[in-house]
Amino acid sequence: MDLGLLILRVLVGALFIGHGLQKLFGLFGGHGIEGTAGWLESIGLRPGRFWARLAGLLEFGGGALLALGLLNPIGPLAIIAVMLMAIAKVHATKGLWITNGGYEYNLVLMAIALLIALAGQGQYALDALLGVALPVIEVFVVGLAIVIVGILLGLRSGQLQTGYRGPAQAAR
Repeated sequence: MDLGLLILRVLVGALFIGHGLQKLFGLFGGHGIEGTAGWLESIGLRPGRFWARLAGLLEFGGGALLALGLLNPIGPLAIIAVMLMAIAKVHATKGLWITNGGYEYNLVLMAIALLIALAGQGQYALDALLGVALPVIEVFVVGLAIVIVGILLGLRSGQLQTGYRGPAQAAR
């Protein structure tokens, strides 16, 4: 069981570290802050640079905490936050199945993060080595509330920008 959790944590955590590095620094074929910010602005997340940095930091930091098995459930919460926003802004209108651009893969990643957050990271984790034990349920509930507020702000961010002229309006 512990070895399985280690493999799952390291694999999913490393992939999220990579996604964060794509957004933050343009590594692994990513577009960096500028490219990510432009895309996020195009889907209504403004200011794009803020949301690009936040997404990159959540992916990188959440992935690192998950892979290392440190400060559970903060890493899984960061991953859940990014996946919820991705579903809300990109995938929800496309249905469930990934073949149509849907959110099935995001749900799988969220389920993995939730499993690790609630079940624990196993004995092969820095938390176990260092004797760290955050109150998982309390941190998870408070963290989830913060995530929901952040997503609501993100969904409203384009509406809150005064004087913003989107690409369609600027062309007129």
